[in-house]
Amino acid sequence: MKIGLVRHYKVKKGFPEKRWLTYGELAQWFREYDEADIEEEATDLQGIQWGKCYASDLPRASRTAKAIYEGPIAYTDELREIPLPHFKLQMRLPFLCWAIIVRLSAYLSRDTREKIAEGEKRIGAILDRVIEEGHDTLIVSHAALMMYMRKELRRRGFVGPSYRTPANGKLYLFERKKTH
Repeated sequence: MKIGLVRHYKVKKGFPEKRWLTYGELAQWFREYDEADIEEEATDLQGIQWGKCYASDLPRASRTAKAIYEGPIAYTDELREIPLPHFKLQMRLPFLCWAIIVRLSAYLSRDTREKIAEGEKRIGAILDRVIEEGHDTLIVSHAALMMYMRKELRRRGFVGPSYRTPANGKLYLFERKKTH
């Protein structure tokens, strides 16, 4: 059985133009990022006859799935990116500082850790479904979720590539050999 993971295509949304942002401005930028168009490119699906495709229902992933997969696509919120943590900070910070704080919140915030745990449960549920269906399946999602999916696929006996942050529009192929 093969499972292909693809991160959505690059989003046509540059970093914020303002150097210093409030949390509200940061959250607004993320909402705009979620709705922004994508830069379509070619994705090598390695000639595999994918029996099914699941995709996040966020526009950047759903548009990518439509661009690379010709059959019916199962769109689901289970493949959505882990949401932006909520902060009560009332100060302006550079975008890079916000990015660091968001990353650190995975270690320092109980609420963020709970959201990550929920995301991992969603991944488990999707992979349970995919494995039960038994088709070679393409999954179009987001970078952080793909990192958790890779970990879970390996735990389930799949073999596939290592990556830090997955590239946009690239197929990462995981395979579990049939046992006799």
